Amino acid sequence: MDPKTSIWIIKSLLILALLYLAYIDWRTFRLPNAITFPLITLGIIFNWVSELRLTSPSSAIIGATLGYGSLWALNAGYRLLKHRNGIGMGDAKLLAALGAWLGWGALPNMLLIASITGLLGGIAWLKWNRHQLHQAFPFGPFLAIAGIIEMLWPQLIPTLILPRLI
Repeated sequence: MDPKTSIWIIKSLLILALLYLAYIDWRTFRLPNAITFPLITLGIIFNWVSELRLTSPSSAIIGATLGYGSLWALNAGYRLLKHRNGIGMGDAKLLAALGAWLGWGALPNMLLIASITGLLGGIAWLKWNRHQLHQAFPFGPFLAIAGIIEMLWPQLIPTLILPRLI
């Protein structure tokens, strides 16, 4: 099979998994370990053994570690201040999976995209459901969208958005 076809098949399967996770989180506020853990493992293994890798093996391991660790640390800080969780650990596992597939260098772009879309989408979601601003809303769908954007258009932020902001 042609390598370009193979990589598109892999990316398509990953996109389907991300869309499924986004749907589950949107409906249930949960990102199941039965999906996130295998995605982390498969991302590291794929980038370790495949010649079609999306990032280097070391970047995949660092990406998984930083992806999880950054949201864990953010939640730990929030918990110290507010005495409750601010972000679910399913979101941290999803970011770890994205880091395992796309590498640690993609994490800042994905977090920026997820934060902007999450802010706008979260306000709309809260108003749509007539909730107060202090109530929770799912962040996983926005991480999934950010991961898909970063996978399909990895240079979107550095080449199209940042030059317009500077």
